[in-house]
Amino acid sequence: MYEFGSTTALSGDELFRELHSGARALVDGEPDAVANMANIAALIAQLMPDLNWAGFYRVIGSELVLGPFIGKPACIRIALGQGVCGTAAAMGATQRIDDVHAFPGHIACDAASASELVVPVKRDGAVIAVIDLDSPQRARFSDADARAFETLADIVAAAI
Repeated sequence: MYEFGSTTALSGDELFRELHSGARALVDGEPDAVANMANIAALIAQLMPDLNWAGFYRVIGSELVLGPFIGKPACIRIALGQGVCGTAAAMGATQRIDDVHAFPGHIACDAASASELVVPVKRDGAVIAVIDLDSPQRARFSDADARAFETLADIVAAAI
């Protein structure tokens, strides 16, 4: 089992290295996709400050279906192309939204959410899931966060 050190003093590249190495350790040798998504969601919630939701939506047919997460209960199904998650999945591109209330068609599962980062998880070029992060802070997510979670999505893709 992966042992977490003290992460309270980590920031920037150190934090992202811990996120990536922790994710690799957690999924190493585990074939179950749900278990891997659950552990990755818990890892994100433990390491990343200022989040109120962290988890996955899986692509099933023409919609996203809720996967493992940490946070308040969430929307179970989201049509591809709808909301921030559905847009990320349909476009196959990361969505970094500084103010979710200004995003056309935003789906508010938690009224406390102010900003969002959604990163597609792709296998063989096809989106199979998205990593969804919500924060109660406006403009919480940076370009560096987006790049770090795109790397995490590559790690996750092989494990789900």
